[in-house]
Amino acid sequence: MRLVWLALALWGTVHPMVWFVTWFSQNGVSISGMIEAWHANAASSGLVWDLTIAAVTLSVWVVWESIRTRNWIGFLAIPACFLIGVSCGLPLYLFLRGQPRIS
Repeated sequence: MRLVWLALALWGTVHPMVWFVTWFSQNGVSISGMIEAWHANAASSGLVWDLTIAAVTLSVWVVWESIRTRNWIGFLAIPACFLIGVSCGLPLYLFLRGQPRIS
């Protein structure tokens, strides 16, 4: 399963980035413009909040389980989640859970 998690993390990185890069090439590099586009209507705002809540939930789980198991490498999933997306952060964390513990 570890290779499946890794493949999903890579897909969860590349596929959304294609859309983000396309948007930036058409609209310029504007984080505020992208956030405004995310809230263009009620449906997209709902999706943004859904993903935000999922990202926060994943982060709480990562912190709790990484401290409990002393698997510090799991913390890498948090920046991946917020800088790339939940589609990368979640499968990356599942991949990293199988790594040997770093003390």
